[in-house]
Amino acid sequence: MSKLNIGGVIEDVITSEEFTLEKAREVLKNDVVAIVGYGVQGRGQALNLRDNGINVIVGEEYNTKKAEEEGWVPGKTLFPLFEAAKKGTIIQYLMSDAQQKSLWPQLKPTLTKGKALYFSHGFSIVYKEQTGVIPPADIDVILVAPKGAGRTVRDNYLAGSGINSSYAVFQDATGRALERTLAVGVAIGSGYLFPTTFEHEVWSDLTGERGVLMGCLAGVLEAQYNELRKRGHSPSEAFNETVEELTQSLMPLVAQNGMDWMYANCSATAQRGALDWKDRFRDAVAPVFTELYDRVKSGKETEIVLTTGAASDYRDKLAKELDLMRNSEMWQAGAVVRSLRPERRKK
Repeated sequence: MSKLNIGGVIEDVITSEEFTLEKAREVLKNDVVAIVGYGVQGRGQALNLRDNGINVIVGEEYNTKKAEEEGWVPGKTLFPLFEAAKKGTIIQYLMSDAQQKSLWPQLKPTLTKGKALYFSHGFSIVYKEQTGVIPPADIDVILVAPKGAGRTVRDNYLAGSGINSSYAVFQDATGRALERTLAVGVAIGSGYLFPTTFEHEVWSDLTGERGVLMGCLAGVLEAQYNELRKRGHSPSEAFNETVEELTQSLMPLVAQNGMDWMYANCSATAQRGALDWKDRFRDAVAPVFTELYDRVKSGKETEIVLTTGAASDYRDKLAKELDLMRNSEMWQAGAVVRSLRPERRKK
C-alpha cells in the first residue's frame, strides 16, 4: 500500500505492483466470476478478466449476439442472467441501476452463503429504501468502481495504461471480502485502487456526472457557443473556439501535467484572462453544486433515475433527447469539423 500526501491529506492507494496480477489470480483461483449484464461496463470488465486469466462467465439475455461475437460460448461461458449467477461465486451485478432494482427479486435467491455480490456503483445499496436491494447477511458485498465508462475500461487496458478505480467493502461475511475486492480490481485492469465507501462513491459519482463531467460541461459549452453565434460568429468559428480547442488542444495538456502546466503553455493573453475569470465562474456555479450534492444525497436524483429508467418507453425518449443534441447546430458543426481533421481525411 502506498501513501499519498496531497496538500497534507494522507491517502492510501494500492497499485498493481503492490497487489500483483499473479496475486489476484491466486486469490481468485477457486472463484467463478459471473458478469450479470453484458452492457458497456460488464463487457469491458468481462473481457479484461478473461484476458487476465480469471475464470469468468457471462450472464446475458439481451446482447447475446454481441457476446457470442466476442468469444463467449453458449452453455460454456455464456448463460442466461440468473443461471450465470447460480454458477458464480463472485457475482458482478452490472445491470443499469433501474434494472438492478427490477431484477433483484430474481437475483437474490442465487446469492448463497459465502458468495460475493460485486457492484461498480454504490447506487442500489445506498438507496436501498428506494431499490429494495438488501443482500443476505452471509455473503460479501463489495465494490470496485472504475473512474470511467466501460468502453474506457477496455480501451485503456488494451493501451496498457489501465483506469483508476475506487474500492469498498460493505459487508464481510467470509473474512475474504477485502482480498477478493482488490483481486478483482487488479484483474479488471485498474491503474491503481483507492479506498472509498459505498456512500461516498455514489454521492461523488452522481454529482460528477450531473456536474463537471457531463451535465455542467454540456451546458457551459452550449452557453458559450450560443453567445458567439448571437454575436455574429460563424458556426465553424464558434465550435472551434468552444469545443475543438478544448478537447484537442487544452485538455490533453491538462491530462499530461495539470491545469497550471496548461496555463503555463498558453499565451500571456490567455493566461491573464483565464486567471481573472476563473474565480467568477467558480463562484457563479458554486450554489448550483451545493444544490446538486444535496439532491443527490437526499435521494431526489435517484428517484428520478429509477422512475424514468424503469419506464417502458425510456429508450425511445432517450433517443429523441440525444437526437435533439446531435441535430443541434453546435453538434452538427462538430460533426463537420471532426470530419476535416487530417487523420480522418486520410482514411
